Amino acid sequence: MIDIKVKKFTELTTQELYNILQLRSEVFVVEQDCVYQDIDGKDQKALHIVGFKNNKVVAYTRVFKSGDYFEYASIGRVVVSECERQHKYGCDIMNVSVDAIKTYYKETKIKISAQTYLKRFYNNLEFFEVGEEYLEDGIPHIGMIRS
Repeated sequence: MIDIKVKKFTELTTQELYNILQLRSEVFVVEQDCVYQDIDGKDQKALHIVGFKNNKVVAYTRVFKSGDYFEYASIGRVVVSECERQHKYGCDIMNVSVDAIKTYYKETKIKISAQTYLKRFYNNLEFFEVGEEYLEDGIPHIGMIRS
């Protein structure tokens, strides 16, 4: 089982923040071979949705209210540790992220910038493509909206 917590930036412990940044780097920089500026100055505005298993961070997203990242509320930095993907924690963390936006921001329209190869995953979570495919940090992405 995964234990998912919603935390403001100031509620994260130093160790939790370190583990989150380590997971993001492990997947987005090393696994996906993408050199980009992960620490972008936006974590302080976000709510952090953190999935723990045996006290280890294995899944994560950050969410924003409308206007903080996109015109609509948004979910980003969606990541699951490679060794935990078979458990469907991506669905769990995304569902909690959607609920957090509804609870904390009272918003239902959500935009994401999805890696194109994950379209079907996000379609199953009721996100649908808007606009054309584009490159973000050298990786094909597509804008998606959930209303």
